[in-house]
Amino acid sequence: MQRTNQLAGFARDIFDDTSCRPLRLSVVCAVVLVGLLVVSACSRAPQTYVLSDAGGEWHDFKGTWIAAGSRDTVRLGGDRRASITSYSGSLVLAGPSRPGVGFRAEAIALNDSDTGTIGRAVWTDERGDHVYSKLRGEGTATSNKILGTFIGGTGRYAGATGTYEFAWRFMIENEEGNVQGQSTGLHGRIRVASPLATPDAGGQQP
Repeated sequence: MQRTNQLAGFARDIFDDTSCRPLRLSVVCAVVLVGLLVVSACSRAPQTYVLSDAGGEWHDFKGTWIAAGSRDTVRLGGDRRASITSYSGSLVLAGPSRPGVGFRAEAIALNDSDTGTIGRAVWTDERGDHVYSKLRGEGTATSNKILGTFIGGTGRYAGATGTYEFAWRFMIENEEGNVQGQSTGLHGRIRVASPLATPDAGGQQP
């Protein structure tokens, strides 16, 4: 605002000076126009920038998921059983293009000993960003392969796509429903959307 007032005063001085009147249309208009553009650019509100994610490349990874939880089971006749299990644990990834080093990993799954497993999982990184995935697997006595499909996320994982797979090995199972286990052969690939960075008044954040 102060800069605008100074420009306006300068324009009035030129108009009042009779020696400058022949130039007033060219000089005054140019000075005022440039000045207003500079003031407008300097006073513009900070914007939200989208930082590109290396062209949306795929990130391959492998790792280990260790978790413990509880399981509720019902019998469906004979040897058939259905159970709902909730897990919470840690996921550590490896590989040069892994999307992160470690995550808190939570999952809930419905398993039918005859038809397999369906579930949902949430991975949370050290910044609190989430990766969401759905789980489906045979999960039977003869086959334990589980396939995860990424269905989005938050922060830098918004719009995440890709798949991963693993087998699950129980290390603790008891009659009270307490379970603990870990993945074997976990590997996959993910493509994430561009992370968001909002600069403050001092400039753009990294």
